Amino acid sequence: MTEPAQSTPPAPIAVPQHFLDILLRDKKLTEDQVNQLRNEQLQTNTSYEDLLLEKKWVSELELTKAKAEFNDIPFTSIAETSILPEALNLVGESVAKRYGVLAFSYDKPGKTLKVAMKDPLDISAISFIKQKTGLNVEVHAAVPSELDQALAERYSDDISTEVDQALEQTGGQSDKVIKQQNASLRSEVMRDAPVNRIVETILDFALKTRASDVHIEPQQGRTRIRYRIDGILTEKLVLPRTVHDAVVSRIKIIANLKIDEKRVPQDGRFNYVADSMEIDLRVSTLPTINGEKVVMRLLKKNTTVPTFEELGLNGLALKNLRDAMKIPRGIILVTGPTGSGKTTTLYSVLHEINTPKVNIMTIEDPVEYQMAGVSQVQINPQAGLTFATGLRSFLRQDPDIIMVGEIRDTETAELAIQASLTGHLVFSTLHTNSASGAIPRLIDMGMEPFLLASTITLVMAQRVVRRINPEYREEYVPEEAVVANIKEVLGERYLQWCQISKKDPAKPILYRPSNNRPATEPDYLGRIAIFEVFAVTEEINRMIIERKNDVDIERVGLKNGMLLMKQDGYIKALEGITTIEEVLRVAEV
Repeated sequence: MTEPAQSTPPAPIAVPQHFLDILLRDKKLTEDQVNQLRNEQLQTNTSYEDLLLEKKWVSELELTKAKAEFNDIPFTSIAETSILPEALNLVGESVAKRYGVLAFSYDKPGKTLKVAMKDPLDISAISFIKQKTGLNVEVHAAVPSELDQALAERYSDDISTEVDQALEQTGGQSDKVIKQQNASLRSEVMRDAPVNRIVETILDFALKTRASDVHIEPQQGRTRIRYRIDGILTEKLVLPRTVHDAVVSRIKIIANLKIDEKRVPQDGRFNYVADSMEIDLRVSTLPTINGEKVVMRLLKKNTTVPTFEELGLNGLALKNLRDAMKIPRGIILVTGPTGSGKTTTLYSVLHEINTPKVNIMTIEDPVEYQMAGVSQVQINPQAGLTFATGLRSFLRQDPDIIMVGEIRDTETAELAIQASLTGHLVFSTLHTNSASGAIPRLIDMGMEPFLLASTITLVMAQRVVRRINPEYREEYVPEEAVVANIKEVLGERYLQWCQISKKDPAKPILYRPSNNRPATEPDYLGRIAIFEVFAVTEEINRMIIERKNDVDIERVGLKNGMLLMKQDGYIKALEGITTIEEVLRVAEV
């Protein structure tokens, strides 16, 4: 009788001796890669973790999971875990950020605190947290970048911690402050230290994040605080509705506004100093159905004026501008919507030509930068000082160069033309979507075409786009549809750019913010302008006199080498300065 065949017992599974063995077992790495890593580690003394992330052979998630398994530590995905405020409050912000630890769960009966850590083997940090909280600590591993982002969101990056502490001190006092509608309100609010702390925290965060505007907006049951950072509004804080009037009253006091007047809009200003930085704030209040809305515009003092290159001007556009600046008379116009950086560009121009040999005068609303050697005037309509009246007075002050903040009406336009005809160089801004649209716009305002042809020397339009954070950007190959769009928009200039930059036109590379950047680092950092600039040639002069439309004028400008704003933006995207999405956000008209 045949003996039954005996099955071969399975081979024993080797116990991993290193987390690299786990990555090898899970086929995240090959034998050759592991051997290469070990050789490089011996030669460079660089950690395996740094080598793996530098080579991008595994993701941060795969690396963290392998290390957690090897050290027999549970892994927690921060993005998929609910974080209990009760647990979060048990570990202070300074401790959490110093040790890279996030408390996310608290078992009160079992006196156990669950924490996620960047380095779950940090025994000293674990011991410190146990001693600080008096609880048992259950440590979990977490992806470092996810943990950084969660810490930034849960603690000071949303400024809620400091404000919450101030709100706790207000107690029930805010209702008492709000109800008073007489002179005693001023002294009451001034003595209310917690409200002062809230306002100071709001302003300090604006400085820290390079915000240009702060919006304090009353809504049903709450007050929303939003910051405009690099041109984008972002909600960063929510206050209880009960403290809204006290916060607004505090801002009104320091801006020297009437705190008992809530029925009409008011405008004021004040200076604020923090961390050796002084800023001028313009305050605007507006009554809404939910209460007074406050918008504060931050204007930094002693800010250096950007150079043309820092603005984003280059090539033929920069050459045309410099040539126009050398002509001692005429009008140079900068066009674009509100917030497109027109005034900043004009300041850069004035800074370039500001010498003791010329008398430069400006009339603005408001004076955003104070420039040495330049006579700057701020309009005051209540006192009768407008752009038109100020410009008329300027002509009696022996100016060489005049900057008018904005051509808003026919009278200002006529005076600007008159000033240029009498031998002055005039700079101003105009609200149009394109450079070529400036001429028809002035004709619509009643200006004679032959006068425009005699005076306007250069027109430039601009928008501002956000810069990719240069330290944390990554390359990627765009989809075919995006490539086709780039080639269509740039036309022959695409091949010219590829030839100059030595890039393969068949495989364009674009850039975007990296997903692997620390949570404390923004995806975009700062802004740059995109331009279209055309010099007014004899051919364009004839077209102005013939009242040609903006399409015809633009066609001639393109023939003379002008780049459209969208084209300039696409080139800056190809150079890795910004993204295609940013360009389309501002230039798709």
